[in-house]
Amino acid sequence: MDKLDRYDLAILKELQVNARLTNAELAQRVGLSAAPCWRRVRALEEAGIITGYRAVIDRSKVDLGVLAFVRLDAERISGGAVRDLERAIQALPQVMSCHYISGTGTFELQVVARDLDAFSQFARDHLFHLPHVKDMQTSFSLGEIKVAGVLPLAD
Repeated sequence: MDKLDRYDLAILKELQVNARLTNAELAQRVGLSAAPCWRRVRALEEAGIITGYRAVIDRSKVDLGVLAFVRLDAERISGGAVRDLERAIQALPQVMSCHYISGTGTFELQVVARDLDAFSQFARDHLFHLPHVKDMQTSFSLGEIKVAGVLPLAD
């Protein structure tokens, strides 16, 4: 897929807001007939632009009241050791996201837990034992102002 046109962008915008739209509803909203709309959605999936569909869940309503931002500073290590650390982080379901970062630290993780005691136990059992980590700093969310999950796509 070379370049996204206005129909592709319209499809992506609509699906970000409501991925449960039927193909007929989506086609109507973006101004296409059903068959071309379906082909475009499939092409966006095959190109890896649409990577999946999921339910957005309010974490506080499923007893995950703590959101922590954990900054890990890795030792100066080889590529193989970095991959070991990456795999260890990816294996932890409590880690919602992990990013390489600039500035102080190597990785920034978003971690969820039931409460502070549960986070503390998770840190002691898992985070403190991650391979090749020399320092860890944690900040806690005191309240969410915006959790969009919707990319600002330009027309």
